[in-house]
Amino acid sequence: MTHRLVPWLLALAALSFGPAAVAHKPSDAYLTLQVADTQIDQRLDVHLRDLDRELVLDHNDDGRLQWAEVRTRWEELQRYTAERVRLSVAGQPCSSVATGEPQLDEHTDGAYAVLRSRWTCPAGAQALTIDYRLFADTDASHRGLLRLSHGAGAPQTAVLVPGSTPPTTLALAASADGETPSGFAGFVAEGIHHILIGTDHVLFLLALLLPAVLVAGAAGRREAATQWRPMLAEVLKIVTAFTVAHSVTLALAVLDIVDPPSRWVESLIAASVVFTAIDNLRPMLAPQHRWRLTLVFGLVHGFGFAGALKDLGLGGGSLAASLLGFNLGVELGQLSLVALFLPLAWWARGTRFYQRGVLIGGSSAVALIAAAWVVERVFDLKLLGS
Repeated sequence: MTHRLVPWLLALAALSFGPAAVAHKPSDAYLTLQVADTQIDQRLDVHLRDLDRELVLDHNDDGRLQWAEVRTRWEELQRYTAERVRLSVAGQPCSSVATGEPQLDEHTDGAYAVLRSRWTCPAGAQALTIDYRLFADTDASHRGLLRLSHGAGAPQTAVLVPGSTPPTTLALAASADGETPSGFAGFVAEGIHHILIGTDHVLFLLALLLPAVLVAGAAGRREAATQWRPMLAEVLKIVTAFTVAHSVTLALAVLDIVDPPSRWVESLIAASVVFTAIDNLRPMLAPQHRWRLTLVFGLVHGFGFAGALKDLGLGGGSLAASLLGFNLGVELGQLSLVALFLPLAWWARGTRFYQRGVLIGGSSAVALIAAAWVVERVFDLKLLGS
């Protein structure tokens, strides 16, 4: 009975990430805090898409937010965010007042509202607690990316999980390199989170793994492998190629050495999923050369990973530590997917259901989903549910 369930589990693993997430970059907000004695200047960048979902800013319901629609609701935006981002020191709340004029800023994934305020905190504080609850009830994937500057030291960084208990607390006396262990660990967790909810990355990896437990026979057909070592060698080449490629372009993008348009990066990521799935159906590359395909497309995926760190505006030691932690998290997330999928695929590799239903049917479904993404991203349309 258990053996019969395996093919269905494989099919579920291949398709469960389906069309739920059509945009590549997950929901992020950027919280910048500049500390000067008892005062803290705050800048909070929140995507208009997320605010529109909560507050229905698109008054005429034409699918496009106009500046007038946003500006007339600015005080409401300020109240909404002020209720969900609170600062305190030693258990005593800080007080805040809104500052600055209504402003929008363009990030890698679209327009963000820039909301400014000034906090006044009790004197003598050694640590700052950030109670972050933005979209806690409506978007489990949302994260706040914090950059805290204090004096001349390098900024501290942290990833804020809405509604986390206890709230994030950072020392106001920066360390020598300006980085805290909690900040590094937060970016490791963010890297894991990023790849696990990155539907296009997951489907790309699964499309590569589907035929990895099979080998090309003398007549060119894919037959069940009789030894696990060739399979592991193939998987190792694929995972290594993907890791090396996306690590290189992730660093290039975050360091602002190469800056391709986000829209075209996301379109190429979707196209890479289409091509890989089609190659499973009608092989264009010999199995031993698929790692080269992974290397090329991995370069594109690295640019896709870079959005969150790039928009945080870090530099120096903070950037290096955050980049290292984020990339480590991506690798851990990737390896967890491989570790989950591969034993099941190896167990069921000899069944007709795997070879026809999972490999052929799963690859066909992945190709169709990714093709819809390509159209959405190239032409800025919405075909699949959000």
